[in-house]
Amino acid sequence: MSRYMSSRFADLEAYVPGEQPQDMQYVKLNTNESPFPPAPAVTEAVKAEIDRLNLYPDPEGKVLRQKLAELYGVKTENIFLANGSDELLSFFFMTFCDRERGVAFPAVSYGFYPVYADLYGLDAQIIPLRENFRLAAEDYCGIGKNIVIANPNAPTGRTIPLSDIEKILRSNPDHVVMIDEAYIDFGGESCLPLLPKYDNLLICQTFSKFRSLAGGRLGFAIGSPGLIEDLDTIKYSTNSYNVNRLTMAAAVAAIDNNGYYVANSRTIQANRAYTVAELSKLGFETLPSMANFIFTHSPKVDGGTLYQELKARGVLVRHWDKPEITGWCRVTIGSREQMDIFLEKVREILEEAG
Repeated sequence: MSRYMSSRFADLEAYVPGEQPQDMQYVKLNTNESPFPPAPAVTEAVKAEIDRLNLYPDPEGKVLRQKLAELYGVKTENIFLANGSDELLSFFFMTFCDRERGVAFPAVSYGFYPVYADLYGLDAQIIPLRENFRLAAEDYCGIGKNIVIANPNAPTGRTIPLSDIEKILRSNPDHVVMIDEAYIDFGGESCLPLLPKYDNLLICQTFSKFRSLAGGRLGFAIGSPGLIEDLDTIKYSTNSYNVNRLTMAAAVAAIDNNGYYVANSRTIQANRAYTVAELSKLGFETLPSMANFIFTHSPKVDGGTLYQELKARGVLVRHWDKPEITGWCRVTIGSREQMDIFLEKVREILEEAG
């Protein structure tokens, strides 16, 4: 840290993204990217837009918002666009979570939640998960704070039912409840049907996982017009052209080819079931997942050792040193070939461990 950095951030612990080592060719199962490229039409749409890079993108993203509104059965005033869901989360914390209203989120969840709470100097209530990493709705009912919950949760992959989300919304009518649905398209149930009933519901989604656009950086929110207008106020006060021209062209083409991504999701779900079954044969315990990753551990080898041994063999998974989860690893579900390589290396490690 230089002597010029504001003292406000002296103790800030920044988010640590999944590693992207360049020293060798890895099987990357650590950052929940799709193993599939974008639909061919997406590539063509991006190429067609390149010659217009001298022009600013539409700050309102009218065409893309209309496409999203049609896809999800809402109006354009219910849609907000962001530079990845991380920017959307930042806007949520900045817009709604002041010192008086605070924010609450699970203790084991997406690592950016506590970072943003610290960044904006918020009173954060960090709520432990129950046994088997289960999120209990009653822990969030009537707590008098804004709430952000990932559903499916990360890194566990577990979901909570819509009835529980509705309990949380109904019991916190004066606070915004954001449901982070980054992984909803891999078997989960979106809370979109609750939107007409609750003007305090804000749904966060992304093009990074299901739509193979992690490198494009596009997130979006679905919420009541009032919440979207609030987010727009913050956007136009920070970065009015927050979504670039190429990303918007890619996203429109992706929506027009939605069937391609639905088919890819089915493949990932099948590979998920296959991987869980094979790990079970090896004595692993894996949490039930509705995401494009699994959270798993072995009684024969601890999580940190498994991570290090896999990396030495050219396979990357994600491991955290947090006491609650240090015995576990998160494994992205890739192609069948990638999962077979992963399983082969796991068998080697277990054999060496005796």
